[in-house]
Amino acid sequence: MSAHLEIDLDAIRHNVRTLAALAAPSRTMFAVKADAYGLGMVQVARAGLEAGADSLAVLDVPAALMLRDAGVTAPLFAWLHGVATDFGAAIDADVDLGVSSLGELTRIADAAGDTPARVHLKIDTGLHRNGADPETWPELVSTACALERQGGIRIAGLWSHLADASPADDAAALAEFHAAVAVAAALGVPVEGPDRVLLHLAASSAGIRMPEARFDLVRFGIAAYGVSPFDDVRAAGLGMRGPVTLTAEVIAVEGDLALLDVGSADGLPPSVLGGGRPGAEVLLAGARARVTGMTVDTTTVHLASGHAAHEGAEAVIYGTGDRGEPTVEDWADWAGTIGDEILARASRRIPRRYVG
Repeated sequence: MSAHLEIDLDAIRHNVRTLAALAAPSRTMFAVKADAYGLGMVQVARAGLEAGADSLAVLDVPAALMLRDAGVTAPLFAWLHGVATDFGAAIDADVDLGVSSLGELTRIADAAGDTPARVHLKIDTGLHRNGADPETWPELVSTACALERQGGIRIAGLWSHLADASPADDAAALAEFHAAVAVAAALGVPVEGPDRVLLHLAASSAGIRMPEARFDLVRFGIAAYGVSPFDDVRAAGLGMRGPVTLTAEVIAVEGDLALLDVGSADGLPPSVLGGGRPGAEVLLAGARARVTGMTVDTTTVHLASGHAAHEGAEAVIYGTGDRGEPTVEDWADWAGTIGDEILARASRRIPRRYVG
């Protein structure tokens, strides 16, 4: 197929550098989960580290081990674990592990050998994705302290996720996190002084607009990929650059319709064709063309009066917006979803081309 995805690593570097400067003096943890939202975890991770990220966040241990196998030596953090997770391999590879329950903590301690496992204890502050609830938090912390005294683990951090549902919800979650940190401190976890553990709560949204939630580090994710975490401002308004351009080829023209060689199997959302929202568009021959149909392999666009296209012409599905083309955020609006999904949907059958 002629469709391809161009990924501008200089844009990733710019975004990470901008976000790191905003969060300073807090450290920057760059999230490269979901294969860096489909852009290629190893390449994107290296670009983020070159731009000043202090550490990397991945979803699970296998992803962390892939980065280690690729030669990445920066601190890594993995936080979502299944029952078959190889904690021993993670410990040997010096991967920090998020811990959400007593069962996870016990399995990690059992896997530790001569080298203690570095763990970050998670309190659920309202997202309800994982993490200990306030009732089980004291037991998790006290057990971790006991295991640390025995040499099996080292408590490296206390952390949580914000739901980012509303400013009021985030303020309440911040208060819950402070309360959990106070409980941990009372149980013997050092949260102040030179040997204190890391405290981290904020991701892109709170990292940008909620400085009181930045603590020791901010886990920047989607903002670094050129997608705004807010409804009231686009990524460009935050100083971010879009790193991704998806192009396709016109493979047939019939009257005022042009057929492109990219479809839903390549990650384009068919939901852009319904739902009562404005219709999706692409940039073709210098003008916008409206999407009127989609199959798994193709997309049909309508050429307005006076708009000519020919077989072999390039259509820009989404890009930076600098040439008048739609952006990832535009496609998210048309599909009734979020930019994260548009990025991550891009199929692996679309060739990737890295620039910068």
